[in-house]
Amino acid sequence: MKEFDVEEIGRFDGKDGRPAYVAHHGKVYDVTGSKMWKGGVHMNRHHAGKNLTTDIQAAPHDLSVLERYPQVGTLKEESVPERKMPRPLSWVLARVPFLRRHPHPMTIHFPIAFVFATLVFNALYMVLGIREFEITALHCLGAAIFFTPMAIATGFYTWWLNYRAKRIRPVVIKQRLSFLLLALETIVFIWRWKNPAILDSPGWQSVLYSLLVLFMFVVVVVIGWFGAGLTFPVEKPEA
Repeated sequence: MKEFDVEEIGRFDGKDGRPAYVAHHGKVYDVTGSKMWKGGVHMNRHHAGKNLTTDIQAAPHDLSVLERYPQVGTLKEESVPERKMPRPLSWVLARVPFLRRHPHPMTIHFPIAFVFATLVFNALYMVLGIREFEITALHCLGAAIFFTPMAIATGFYTWWLNYRAKRIRPVVIKQRLSFLLLALETIVFIWRWKNPAILDSPGWQSVLYSLLVLFMFVVVVVIGWFGAGLTFPVEKPEA
């Protein structure tokens, strides 16, 4: 088995006819023959010629996929150290694998749905004038405030567990926008609570209130876009 260092394995990036090698936990695999690594890129996210020890932990498949391909060597030095996990958490994750991937994908959908519902029910009230729609919008906004901190907390947990808290651009954007979303939700909720008739009469307050609700929806869409991009990257069309 050839022993590669980080610089050597970088030459096997799968581009311009070169072989595609990837490293994982000190082992180097040749994935050149895989259609999923065409051009040295997998799912428009992972690149050949690198140590993917950290990245593959967040993949939707297990590590046996790599073992289908021939091992052509070993990595001389691991560029990513082993993560030290607290024993109690390690014990829980070993017995409840569900907690490794699912808490954040479950909780993130609640604030997304409730913010969307807030916008829809406010719009229905403004069109139809049925007070129950506006009250439902307030309740949905309250539910969004309740679930957003849960989504933030599980998001940080997943970031630490699957990405070792690396500063990945989509994750950083999601984090910043999530705190902005929580602030907007709180401001809009308190404003509506103190002024129940804010949408009843035209004026700058009702316009600004409606714009803030719309902006919350935009923020949620952006958060969802970057979150989906981490799990389901958008493939670039082939030339």
